[in-house]
Amino acid sequence: MRVIDNDSFKSGETLQYKVHYGVINAGEAVINVAPTIHRVNNRVCYQASVNGRTTGSFDFFHRVRDSWTSYIDTTSIVPQRFTRNIEEGRYRKKETTEFDHYANKVSVTDSRDNRKNVSYSVPDNVQDIVSGFYFLRTLKLQNYKVGDTFKVQGFLDDEVFNMVVMYKGKEIVETKAGKIRAHRLVPRMPANKLFSGENAISVYLSDDNNKIPVLIKAEMFVGSVKVDLYKYSGLQSRLSVVK
Repeated sequence: MRVIDNDSFKSGETLQYKVHYGVINAGEAVINVAPTIHRVNNRVCYQASVNGRTTGSFDFFHRVRDSWTSYIDTTSIVPQRFTRNIEEGRYRKKETTEFDHYANKVSVTDSRDNRKNVSYSVPDNVQDIVSGFYFLRTLKLQNYKVGDTFKVQGFLDDEVFNMVVMYKGKEIVETKAGKIRAHRLVPRMPANKLFSGENAISVYLSDDNNKIPVLIKAEMFVGSVKVDLYKYSGLQSRLSVVK
């Protein structure tokens, strides 16, 4: 397996966000790396989780309680196991994906559907949706030029996807945690019914060793969504807040 240098995140990191739909505070999200190390498939792993929930009026009309957890190999920054527990309105999904990076296979089990226990072929170093963000944080973004692109291959919803990401340079962004120097990344989106155009999403990673996501903007057909950092702890190094 590959070896990735990581000086960007560590166990115990916690990031907290407000989710805005237009001017309305629609939800909250927490991204954290568990303080303890886990062993999965006989590999040492970080346990990284993303938990999101609706708040206020959004919680009344369409209640969301989503939890995504990735067990990320500390050496290669690829997932060894990925779980999803989705509660959105009346929709429910509880799924586990096991990764075998030596055989380039994944097996998917849906606890709500005993018939679904299937295997798929995947490319080398394939990511899940959570581990992919942590992999992006290990990249040497200071070496990229505006317009440079790179590809991340992932697995989600029973299929492999190719995500091409374009580097858009540095900006100072306003967040609830303060003004922060950041790198702007734009993943190229395929045609879909959710996002407006292939450049609909902008992800801002702090311009420091941490490279934490400090702001995410998404232009959707139904309006604009913003995910805004407001609290953080357990960072590897000092955040690039502008005084």
